[in-house]
Amino acid sequence: MFGKKKEIPIYIFTGFLESGKTSFIAETLKEGQFKDGNKTLYIICEEGEEEIPGNVLKENMFIPCVIENEEDVTFDTFMKLDIDHSPDRVMIEFNGTWDPEKVIEALPEHWLLAQGICTIDASDYEAYLANMKQMMTRQFTYADLVVFNRCDPDQDLPMFKRTVRALNRRSQVVFEMKDGTINNNVKEELPYDMNAEVIKVEDDDYGIWYIDVFDNLDKYDGKTVRFKAIVYKPKRSRDDIFVPGRFAMTCCEADIQFVGFPCKWKDARVLKDKTPVYVTARVGKTATNEGMAPVLYADSVEITDPPEEEVVYFQ
Repeated sequence: MFGKKKEIPIYIFTGFLESGKTSFIAETLKEGQFKDGNKTLYIICEEGEEEIPGNVLKENMFIPCVIENEEDVTFDTFMKLDIDHSPDRVMIEFNGTWDPEKVIEALPEHWLLAQGICTIDASDYEAYLANMKQMMTRQFTYADLVVFNRCDPDQDLPMFKRTVRALNRRSQVVFEMKDGTINNNVKEELPYDMNAEVIKVEDDDYGIWYIDVFDNLDKYDGKTVRFKAIVYKPKRSRDDIFVPGRFAMTCCEADIQFVGFPCKWKDARVLKDKTPVYVTARVGKTATNEGMAPVLYADSVEITDPPEEEVVYFQ
């Protein structure tokens, strides 16, 4: 009788050609993180100008394997590689023009996604957002770490971070400058006064506020905010709970979604779905399966006119 297969951790690197995927992997090997006696199946789906020398791969017990066509990213392909090489872990350097969803769907059950890493050439990022946004943003959908390299101080780095966090709030975002240093001081210049007795969030600034609350919850804890929102009433929720929020475009029109915060208000039961309201509320925090998350405690909820723009953006 066959036993259960050994669980194998998978590391997936995404990003466009020349975005720094191979350099990142080479630097990791140089630091000796894979000299632990374990065998790594190194699946290469895109070959750029930089290659890791064969002797370095051998020293680290890396077994390189090339997949040249997207249609070959299948469960059967991965299972054959598993049987042929019996790896202890798998590293996949994915092709930036292919859909990362395909590799996730094709993973064998015992191949467990340990970490997703996306590298982005910051000098091209705004052009990619303007001309091929969906293809660009799907690169970091499954990324736990997003590394912007070749950054310039004059670029809108807070906006770069915001667009990533809008799609994937679990991602850590790192900025590597052109001189190779890491910039840990990228902060949003907020369009509202954090020191005001009541922080007034204008309609156009909802996206900035939404992301900043999640990124800096301790800074908002106990603060009172006022903003315009649309009412959403979750099914089977308590009579004193509703969700004020806005429809937001995270990538393209097909990805418009409602983003808001759970809000406790004594008269929430009288509110109807899709009613535009002004909410004045204190920000608090609550424990969830993913860590601490924001929650609102409303002082007042007033019915008002709809926002001038139905959809908000994170750029």
